[in-house]
Amino acid sequence: MSVDALDVHKAADIFEEHGCLVVRGLMAPYIQAIHKDIEAAAAESISLLDKAERIVEGWRTPNGTLFLPAPEGYERDKQIMVLSVGYQTSAAFFQSAFDENTANIVEAILGPNVEIFGNGQCLYKEPVGGHPKHLHQDSAYFEHRYQGPVGILSYVVDTDLVNGALHVVPGSHQLGQLKHIDTFSHLGLAEDEWPWESALPVEGKAGDSIFFNVKTVHGSKQNMSDKPRPIFINRYRRTDDFVIIGGTTTANRAEAEKRAAAAEEAKKSNSDRGLMLRGFRPFAA
Repeated sequence: MSVDALDVHKAADIFEEHGCLVVRGLMAPYIQAIHKDIEAAAAESISLLDKAERIVEGWRTPNGTLFLPAPEGYERDKQIMVLSVGYQTSAAFFQSAFDENTANIVEAILGPNVEIFGNGQCLYKEPVGGHPKHLHQDSAYFEHRYQGPVGILSYVVDTDLVNGALHVVPGSHQLGQLKHIDTFSHLGLAEDEWPWESALPVEGKAGDSIFFNVKTVHGSKQNMSDKPRPIFINRYRRTDDFVIIGGTTTANRAEAEKRAAAAEEAKKSNSDRGLMLRGFRPFAA
């Protein structure tokens, strides 16, 4: 579907059936500015690498970028995975979250009262061999009480099978929460049960966007090109929804499962409320 011929109700129907939706050109107005901010953050992060702290997920630089081990033979022993670009660092990224066409589609999917979930996310595959992300469900990282967030992944550069196009498994959102294992790129599905051949690659131009359900299986292969492959993600959810189980490894997710009841109570404090995209947030005692 093209943004120039957008039918929000048809878009919502496609999303409901398949757990994913492609809208060509949706983020085109923001790409140039966001790309500039992304490359500035990448250069900054690499300059701070000698100050990186070892954490469970890899290494984190003082500005918040997450690095993973680099492939053998790379110029550094670490490569960027999650770049420190979000709504608090990039005005263009923040503005993209309130895009009118995006808001119309999200409202058609989630209903009239919608909030932003998270601070925006940027995943950055360095050349050559930039990290693969195993097929997975986002709900492994942040499982919600109700419908869960709608994620919108947008390509910053033209993206194909060479530089790491997103792969999705249409309809997989109907399978419920699947068991994940620890992988090179954190939580993922076992490759013998979920080979890449089970997923469809989505090639696209800079500015194309892919909507996906929090339980839709998706992932991306290595970047084998000679240039970076950045993407950014905006996420939205119903105002009454909230995280009940979160984690990045099987160990810390298992601990979170033990605290699920406490998460229900914590929701009453409204500590994780996001900025409103559409509608009104009624008081909930």
